[in-house]
Amino acid sequence: MDNARNPALFVFLLALSLVWPIAAMADKPFPWQQPLPEYEVWASDQSNSVGDIAAAGTKGSYLWIWRSGDIERQLAGGDDARPIGCDRNRGKKSAASAGPCDLLDVFPQTLYEVDADAEPTGNRLADLPGFGRLHGMLPDPQNRYVNVNIFAPGGGYIGVIDTRKKEAIALFRVTGTNVGGGSDVRSVHMSFWNSDGSAILVANLNGKLLERIDVKRNGSGKIKQLYFNQSASLGVGKGMAVTAAATVFHGKNAHGRKMLGEVVGSYQDTALDDLTPNGLCKENGCLTGPNADLGGRPNNVIICPIISSSDKAYITMGGGGLLVADTQATPMTIVGEYGNQVVNGAGCGGVEVDGQMWLNAGVSASGAGANQSTFTLYRLDDMEFSTVANLPDTPAPTLIFKDAGNTATIGNVEGIIDADNSGQLPGTTTRRDAHGMASTLDGEYIHTVDRIQNVVEVFHSGHLARSSYDLTSADGLGNGVGGCAAKSVADDAGLPGNDPAPDLLERTPDGKYLMIALRGPAPVSVTHAAQGSCPGVGIVELTSDGASGHLVGVLRTSNSVDTSTVNAPGGHAYSGAERSDVHGATVVCTRHCGK
Repeated sequence: MDNARNPALFVFLLALSLVWPIAAMADKPFPWQQPLPEYEVWASDQSNSVGDIAAAGTKGSYLWIWRSGDIERQLAGGDDARPIGCDRNRGKKSAASAGPCDLLDVFPQTLYEVDADAEPTGNRLADLPGFGRLHGMLPDPQNRYVNVNIFAPGGGYIGVIDTRKKEAIALFRVTGTNVGGGSDVRSVHMSFWNSDGSAILVANLNGKLLERIDVKRNGSGKIKQLYFNQSASLGVGKGMAVTAAATVFHGKNAHGRKMLGEVVGSYQDTALDDLTPNGLCKENGCLTGPNADLGGRPNNVIICPIISSSDKAYITMGGGGLLVADTQATPMTIVGEYGNQVVNGAGCGGVEVDGQMWLNAGVSASGAGANQSTFTLYRLDDMEFSTVANLPDTPAPTLIFKDAGNTATIGNVEGIIDADNSGQLPGTTTRRDAHGMASTLDGEYIHTVDRIQNVVEVFHSGHLARSSYDLTSADGLGNGVGGCAAKSVADDAGLPGNDPAPDLLERTPDGKYLMIALRGPAPVSVTHAAQGSCPGVGIVELTSDGASGHLVGVLRTSNSVDTSTVNAPGGHAYSGAERSDVHGATVVCTRHCGK
């Protein structure tokens, strides 16, 4: 039948064609009807959670957790967001549910140490040194757990916390080695989850080992067991030998449930030898091979193993140079190597966008960093690495940005020869320090903080254009007083206020904010570059479709329990009582997280 001859039928069919798709989608909300993600911000406070300790960051720590709804209410002019606790009463309206959480409570000191043969060593956690300095945490891809990196000297502890129940589920102590002439050298700087959450890759910084914890889950993503796999360990130093095997801690957590964890496998001599697959010294000065070209790798303390979607670890090191490792192999194997003139040292910021790995370089954490100035950014194509080792310095990284004021340090031969002795006081220092990094939700922009200058450098991931905004003004462009000023420490009139000192950061799941760790007036680590005035977490609202931002608030932290003495070379000789020092801020999605 011709529709032109039956207009009523034509109208009916047209209406049906329009209504049917809508009816078919009735059970699927439109994009504007999608519920917004809910999340928590987790902050790592390096200060001691006990008093009468002479050394900073050596006993206990505080874990701060805030809910996104409370954060939004604070930004809207309400009361400051209240941190939640980690005890069994955290869901009840009682004093017991208030935060922060004490690391010594989350991981009870009665936990007992067990070796690879499942035999107790006779040590309780309370008997062992270095259980303190909560350095950072990162959520797994499932947002079910965070790793817990405990960085006190001589410690070497790596834990896992259930984000829903706020309880510890596992705790390990990493391998001790003989590097630097020591008899039991180890520490955990940071660790990273692999692409699917089936492993944790651990930077045993002082032990100069990349180590792996294999993760067993059930179908819903719940962790059923964790295995510290000694067979996977990869040494990156020279003349290496294991002096203390990894251990695990058993017993009951603060909620009365049994801790998980086993130590399995055996260390492989081939993974601890001196040479890369190309026959070059992993670390300069080895006895069995030549140093790498272009400066080699003078000091391979592992800073951060940044993990790609193909599970390659981009291992940044204190003395510069870069090793790329296949983390799926057992033992893990080197598939890429660079000298420190090609990739300068002390980087701890990295993200992947469209298969491209973005990495930075900053100043040394050691005392040598007090007169260094470094802000450099590189990019490498992750697809250029496979399970077979590339030739040295191949593929060549793209140099995205190198500040003209960079000093000639940590492999940078083109820098200014004279040391930069301008200190770290705001308004007078000329030093720079690239550190944490995050990308926008769409991957179009890369944000990298400068820990000394209180600015964020932004790079377009495609055409590489650079811009910046500051964290000290209201609009990020130098106009008005920023959110750090009102939250600054006030018990020492000489301390410069409105000094954020940004560190590690992470994007919120809605793409609206960056949550940035802000350091305190008594920084526990990198004391020559990290003194700040408003310890806590800075909330940066992204603007211009992610190309810029401004600090709109601070989740303020405080700790007057700690009485340790801390100096800040090149900064202000702080005389007050505040000891809070937030080094890491991470975001855990709790509801409506999407795929």
